[in-house]
Amino acid sequence: MDRATLVATLMAPPERDGEALSSLPNAVGSIEVRADLAGDPDPDWLRQRFGGRLIYALRNHTQGGRFEGSLSERTSRLLRASTGYDLVELEECDLIPDLLREIPPEQRLISWHGRAVDYHGLKERFERLSSVQAKIYKLVTAAGNTSDGFTPVLLLKDLDRPDVVAFADGEAGFWSRLAALLMGAPIIYGRVGSGKPVSGELPISRLIQDYGLPELRPAERIYGIVGSPIAHSLSPRLHNAAYRDLGQPALFVPFHADSFDDFWRDVVQGAGLEQFGLSLGGLTVASPHKEALADFAEASTSMVRRVNSSNLLVRRNGGWMAGTTDPEGVSVVLADRGVEVAGKRAAVIGCGGAGRAIAAVLDEAGAEVTLVNRGFERGGRASELLGLPFVPLSEFDSSGFSILINATPVGRDSDDTPFEVADSSEDAVIVDLVYSTGYTRLVSDSLGLGRVAIDGREVLLVQVERQFHLMTGRQMPQGLGQEVLAWEPPVAALASTG
Repeated sequence: MDRATLVATLMAPPERDGEALSSLPNAVGSIEVRADLAGDPDPDWLRQRFGGRLIYALRNHTQGGRFEGSLSERTSRLLRASTGYDLVELEECDLIPDLLREIPPEQRLISWHGRAVDYHGLKERFERLSSVQAKIYKLVTAAGNTSDGFTPVLLLKDLDRPDVVAFADGEAGFWSRLAALLMGAPIIYGRVGSGKPVSGELPISRLIQDYGLPELRPAERIYGIVGSPIAHSLSPRLHNAAYRDLGQPALFVPFHADSFDDFWRDVVQGAGLEQFGLSLGGLTVASPHKEALADFAEASTSMVRRVNSSNLLVRRNGGWMAGTTDPEGVSVVLADRGVEVAGKRAAVIGCGGAGRAIAAVLDEAGAEVTLVNRGFERGGRASELLGLPFVPLSEFDSSGFSILINATPVGRDSDDTPFEVADSSEDAVIVDLVYSTGYTRLVSDSLGLGRVAIDGREVLLVQVERQFHLMTGRQMPQGLGQEVLAWEPPVAALASTG
């Protein structure tokens, strides 16, 4: 099996103890020091904490970096780096006799970062760069939308060279970093540390956990999740783990798309992936595109038509069908917990696509459902669509409800809660669709008060298993999802509520 080289990018001055470097996974082959951001750490100090290759990059402001010094300062820093680093990144302005004389070809990584250009423009750029000998050539275009990643990946495919890296930067271009590996790129970049992606660059741990890197598996089909934002999604981790376990030649990627119209035109209808020998097998869809999807698919399920929302796109009879697994995510989990729905008062906080679908399935199961939303317009529209009562969040009182479901993003990136758990009934069941690496504040507060609490990861697992089956025709291996997420249901949530 082939392997890629994982490069961990240091984007800030390292801590004095170097713990972040020492704790990098063994799978990481190189560290890239972005000297325009992190300064010039001593390479000997770095090698005491990391045993792989060291790459020095002094990204110019004209290339999207922070270096704004003089050419002489730049030349001096690059020459000094060449005495301690294994590779030195050279930009076009650096391809001068003084530097080329002192930095041999095997130590050069020649790069270009710039705005998206057409195929011929990018190929001409590569031809200019490759006229100078180097170990690696890197071309990175800025991505404003998903389709901006097509050009660099297509160039890689056509060049068929093991010494070229090309991808699109930014959140919308992240998928192209993964596709580039399928087209022969020898390395992929992730950043040192944790937290949110920077310019589409995930933490190195996420590349390993979500995509099984550095091992490279062949892929014939691409599946993905479309949304904005989408980098937080755990769906790639779960789907890709199942592909590996079942030996399926497939890859699941996040597609960050601000416009679903553009995504549909360029990626789905335009069959943009097919130029790489890949086919689009299916999509899950996240906010804010759940309503838009139903307007594009050739067919849709009855639930999608009722709630005017979809989170799944699957191939059916040569076309695309819109479906939704949002209702099952909650109804199955409640049933597994022994929670009786019929006759119970249920409040669904959040009237977006997921909230409407969940409210509809609870209504069909015999619950007395109330819709709650911060905004009057969306709440009133959902009420009219579903024929259910609506209460503005500012007037909502959680007491008296047996089932409370958070279908808003509140709590994803903060400790906020959509309502006061302490006001809820002692026998209330709290379901939070939001998930993170640990419990959200809503779930932890609910558990602390002795409520039955259902974590968003449990809902996610049910949905992913259903989505996987609908898209691939295969069952996700039993227990794999829980193992991958290292998730166990909260002890306090195991109590059955009749």
